[in-house]
Amino acid sequence: MSAHPTSDKQRVATLPIRQASAEDAVVIAGLLHEFNGEFDVASPGVPALTSRLESLLAERSTICYLSRCALGVALVTRRPNVWSEGPVDLLDELYVVPQYRGLGIGGALITRLVADARDAGVSVIEINVDEADVDAQRFYERHGFTGRHGPSSERAFYFSQEL
Repeated sequence: MSAHPTSDKQRVATLPIRQASAEDAVVIAGLLHEFNGEFDVASPGVPALTSRLESLLAERSTICYLSRCALGVALVTRRPNVWSEGPVDLLDELYVVPQYRGLGIGGALITRLVADARDAGVSVIEINVDEADVDAQRFYERHGFTGRHGPSSERAFYFSQEL
């Protein structure tokens, strides 16, 4: 037995993060469906999400990361942008199963996606966070993201219109 036993947090935080494929669509769909349910947001359901993910993950513009044992997922959309030399990534979803939060899984997912984005020549990663979700804001700030934009460091906002 080791003199310094490895804590659960250390063990979980070192779980490998892998890039998912279309074959993982049903697992990812289940996690995303759970995520929406946790926040009482409507979901089209696992079958519909699975179908969409199978199509999206077959393309190069959608990238998904899974932790081992599917305890967490990060879903990214990559697109060209006129204002930057490289593409722009949008972190569409980051979810960790509730009972495994605080163990470093979210951080491991972010670390992997940032490293891969940097290797792919991505110019910027964008993340939309609800104003009331201060825990998420602090999490992203700890990982080098900011809610400010440009040289004046003006506060950045996200606007949308459902069609």
